[in-house]
Amino acid sequence: MAITGHHLIAGQWLRANMPSFSSIAPRNKTQGAIIFAEATETEIHAAVAGAVAAFNLTRTYPAATRALLLDTIAAEIEALGDELLQVCDHETGLGLPRLTGERGRTCNQLRAFATHIREGSFVQAIIDTALPDRQPAPRPDIRRMVIPIGVVAVFTPNNFPLAFGVAGGDTASALAAGCPVIAKGHPSHPATSEMVAKAIHTALKKCHFPEGFFSLVQGASISVGQTLIQHSALAAVGFTGSLRGGRAIFDAAAARPKPIPVYAEMGSINPMVILPDAIATRGDALVRDIAGSVTQGSGQFCTNPGLMLLLDTPESRQLIQNVATTMQAQAPSLLLNAAVENGLVQRVQHTASKATVTLVTGGEVVSENGFCYANTVLQTNAADFLADPDLQEEHFGPVTLFVLCESIAQMKMVLQSLQGQLTATVHASDAEHDLAGELLDILRDITGRLILNGVPTGVEVVHAMQHGGPYPATTMPNSTSVGMTAIQRWLRPVAYQNMPDALLPDALKNANPLAIWRIVNNETTRAALA
Repeated sequence: MAITGHHLIAGQWLRANMPSFSSIAPRNKTQGAIIFAEATETEIHAAVAGAVAAFNLTRTYPAATRALLLDTIAAEIEALGDELLQVCDHETGLGLPRLTGERGRTCNQLRAFATHIREGSFVQAIIDTALPDRQPAPRPDIRRMVIPIGVVAVFTPNNFPLAFGVAGGDTASALAAGCPVIAKGHPSHPATSEMVAKAIHTALKKCHFPEGFFSLVQGASISVGQTLIQHSALAAVGFTGSLRGGRAIFDAAAARPKPIPVYAEMGSINPMVILPDAIATRGDALVRDIAGSVTQGSGQFCTNPGLMLLLDTPESRQLIQNVATTMQAQAPSLLLNAAVENGLVQRVQHTASKATVTLVTGGEVVSENGFCYANTVLQTNAADFLADPDLQEEHFGPVTLFVLCESIAQMKMVLQSLQGQLTATVHASDAEHDLAGELLDILRDITGRLILNGVPTGVEVVHAMQHGGPYPATTMPNSTSVGMTAIQRWLRPVAYQNMPDALLPDALKNANPLAIWRIVNNETTRAALA
């Protein structure tokens, strides 16, 4: 497939600006063959106008029609074959095995959303029928459901070019909800973004959707995203990336004359507590699992366990040394780009320079040819951690900080001091379950996903998944960016009062023609109303 370096603007491949940026191969720091251009204000406004026009047509499409589109997008991505994986591997250095799995996840989540909306109950239909004889005043007939919010902008990250890319979870959930999407491709992998956008474009045509239902704009500068956010017709934003980037988008959206919601997932240090008897009973397995999780994907996961809490005992200190030795023995993996490497260098140097922190292993760039950083272990104590909030900052890469606590009481103080997190993990033996319960109860208030005797890396795309958490992990702690529940971000509730059946949407009609689950007068049922 020929890569053009153009934007997909409501069905047209356009490029008004002169080409100015390309991907940089992580393995050898060479520039990509195709040079891409910054999207112009005119192109961005045309994409939004096309999305608005599409929404005027699609806003009442039945869920089955959108489901067919999602299934077709998945098939078209698969039809790109190994070329997509090879292009993506060249731009990201993530390797064909990893990218093959990520492509599978991307297509599976598209199909999972298709199945979810075909079933239909995602509209959350609620009916409270009239009580004309109620005293002292009659009750009107009130019926409620959710509808698509409107045009959505999706900002894609660098670390998951497919699963969170232009056809990733945010796009899949928004399209499933019925919202047109304008995706902002990440400048680290623009060719990958263009290929996936072509698959989506083909699917739109095959399913007879208006082509403005999806657009792709590219750019390496912040101006592209800022211009997109400021468009008055935009209804919501999805973002996956850094705290700095997510907060900038959140602030820009809040400062608009008409503020809009921003669902930003911005990372986490994902604390892990390791209790003494867990070390005593399965220390070797813990070393293997911790080292594997910290270094998985070269630590470039938002769920990377970057903070380890232990009681200060000889066994804990030995575990730290064993983890450091195991990580040191593993060949470091590539980092995604220069920005990640530079950020990691600065952050680790800043942390390791503190008199209260010990660099156990790593802490340096290990390749001049590609972007690569040593697997790194840092260590401090709880008193110094509590005195220095700066130690809660994320090290985005294969890095973890061990914190030794003098007592369980001090460990609880550390947990209570933590900011919002995506995940929190406790390792405990069966004999430590009561204590684990106390710690999990503290962690529940600051995290979106609690884990016992596991690792946080690996996020299942299922209904029960919660991938979110209190700020600064996300800007919307009551939502998730992974799993079928993510669709609710792009829907808003509408109540219909005293409407005749003919004017009601099918989900709220007496006969329940969609045969969906509804709450009718406080009872969950599929039955029709008499």
